Amino acid sequence: MLSLPSIYRGIWRVAVHTLRTSRGTPLSRNLCTCDGVPAGLADAETIYALSSGHGRCGVAVVRVSGPASVIALRCMAGLTHNLPSPRTALLRSITDPRSKEVLDRGLVLWFPAPHSFTGEDSVEFHIHGGPAVITGVLQALGSVPGMRPAEAGEFTRRAFQAGKLGLTEVEGLGDLIHAETEAQRRQALRQMSGELGRLYQDWTHKLKRCLAHVEAFIDFSEDELIEDGVLNQVDGSLNDLQTEMEQHLKDERRGERLRSGVQVVIAGATNAGKSSLLNTLCQRPAAIVSPIAGTTRDVVETALDIGGFPVLLSDTAGLRDSLDLVEREGVRRARERVQQADLTLVVVDCAHIPPDAQEAPAFLQEHLRSVLPSQEQPQTAFPVNRHLLVLNKSDLLPEEHRQTLSRELRWISGLPPVCLVSCHTKEGLHDFLTVLHSSIKSLCGDPLSGAPTLTQARHRAHLQQCLAALAQYQQYRDTDLSLAAEGVRLALTSLGRITGRVGAEEILDIIFKDFCIGK
Repeated sequence: MLSLPSIYRGIWRVAVHTLRTSRGTPLSRNLCTCDGVPAGLADAETIYALSSGHGRCGVAVVRVSGPASVIALRCMAGLTHNLPSPRTALLRSITDPRSKEVLDRGLVLWFPAPHSFTGEDSVEFHIHGGPAVITGVLQALGSVPGMRPAEAGEFTRRAFQAGKLGLTEVEGLGDLIHAETEAQRRQALRQMSGELGRLYQDWTHKLKRCLAHVEAFIDFSEDELIEDGVLNQVDGSLNDLQTEMEQHLKDERRGERLRSGVQVVIAGATNAGKSSLLNTLCQRPAAIVSPIAGTTRDVVETALDIGGFPVLLSDTAGLRDSLDLVEREGVRRARERVQQADLTLVVVDCAHIPPDAQEAPAFLQEHLRSVLPSQEQPQTAFPVNRHLLVLNKSDLLPEEHRQTLSRELRWISGLPPVCLVSCHTKEGLHDFLTVLHSSIKSLCGDPLSGAPTLTQARHRAHLQQCLAALAQYQQYRDTDLSLAAEGVRLALTSLGRITGRVGAEEILDIIFKDFCIGK
């Protein structure tokens, strides 16, 4: 449960108390005596909430949406005659409709339906952000007939129900609110603008057309009222759609990874400097550093912003055989995290690298095989964007040997990128961060280029169901056209679950629009 400071818990209690009181009290006792306001509007639910978030601030925004918004505006802003011009800020005294006490002096804005975020009549009160002012305004709103505190996400739900936002746009709005990095913000803005929704709507329109043509062929082909080649056109359209969807799914989870954060795991043998690397990257002592082998026994996590991309960095226990039960559990968890990682930073102590630089590649390849899961060990080369070799403690190597080693490993095939760093002197750290940023960017992609990417696991699941349904059409196309049509209908339903918009009436509209029945 979300924990709020005590002063703001009081604000919430006021709203809940007002809601309970208004539900248990006859309407006439709560009725606001504002001249010229039709009391019948109070029969519908109007919601209100603090929209600017909790915490002391210069300006707080209280939003109201629903048919009784006009009552709240007239009663609390003293507007007995004309309403303010739509979407125009008006400076007014905000008063309690019962006691007529002035609560604050602020701006009021009027958004008549349907030109508002929710599509309903809406009002915004821009007031000073002190807790006492917010409490007073919320309590006053609760006394207006037909008003109740909004539930979580209810304003956006009403916008969706009014057709103002599709489901993908709603999800983009939620991602924008929770975005912590530049790349997340860009992706969320792109989705909220409707680009992903328009892609799915385009596919939905094509599926509706195909289904309409198949249904028309079933119903009217015997009367020779349908042109020849209709099913061939459907076959071509569905094949093209299937190819587009398959390509859309081959995104390597870039959008989902960017939304939730790239899982970067630091792994390696004991005392290689894994915890020192974690502390260097997050610029604080997040993990204990000790010369004693096996100091880290559990996973230590920290969230980072690396070049605008969200990263969840995990330090793990050193990989070695141990009789200690606690350390063995730490090693098990470390290997589990490596299996789940998007990017693994394999840390190696430079002191363990063979003095002969020509022997280093074979040593490092063997070391990688001891760290990485067997399914990630290729026959030829390790994936470039899934692993990085970090040779730590480079300051302990002689300068000549360090340069020779760097030259020898730079062009070796079969190894992931190799970075020589020193967490003690910070030497090589800039080059390492450049390589790390490049790897993370390749895992997430550019959120502003190319086609919009999948951002939710549910999108992927529904698209996979859509492809399975299209396979049903291919299976029954020549044997049972009714079952084939059902496959297209199921595909349309799966796609409609992503956008939240699909209806049978639209199929009938296309039938009569595309076909001249009786021609």
